Amino acid sequence: MEMAKLFQTELEHYEKVEGDNLSLDGKANKLGQMIRMNLQAAMMGLAVVPIFAGFDEKASTGRLFKYDITGGRYEERDYDAQGSGSKDARDSLKKLWKRDMPRDEAMRTALEALIDAADEDVGTGGPDLVRGIFPTVKTITRSGYGEVADDEIRRVCETILAARTTAGDGG
Repeated sequence: MEMAKLFQTELEHYEKVEGDNLSLDGKANKLGQMIRMNLQAAMMGLAVVPIFAGFDEKASTGRLFKYDITGGRYEERDYDAQGSGSKDARDSLKKLWKRDMPRDEAMRTALEALIDAADEDVGTGGPDLVRGIFPTVKTITRSGYGEVADDEIRRVCETILAARTTAGDGG
């Protein structure tokens, strides 16, 4: 979280000094530089390996970047997952993801992948209906960045988990 806050501050500083927004490629490169600066801490077990997504106004398309522990940047074409449950999440996304999905379907797909990963990996936190703990969901579109309300996330998670309980394959 601290790296995300620092990243945001760095971008705001750039915009004030230059009087213009940094390109999406510039932002992706800056994040890679910040990850490289964290390499010593990463070697002690405090690794930060984010996924960076944004809308490239020059190319008029959404773009997705993943990083390695040294700050190496790799552009993904469709989807990605990071963390201990990422293999299970990517397997789920491989089955469910489609290009140009409507927002609601894309959100459900992402939550399905997270729940699949949480079912298989103890280090991946999934939704907790009892305690009211749900993942954070953000959207990035041509219109900008948005946050999905907790009550909407709750409804989708409840629907997914209820369907799995009824089908007998989890929950």
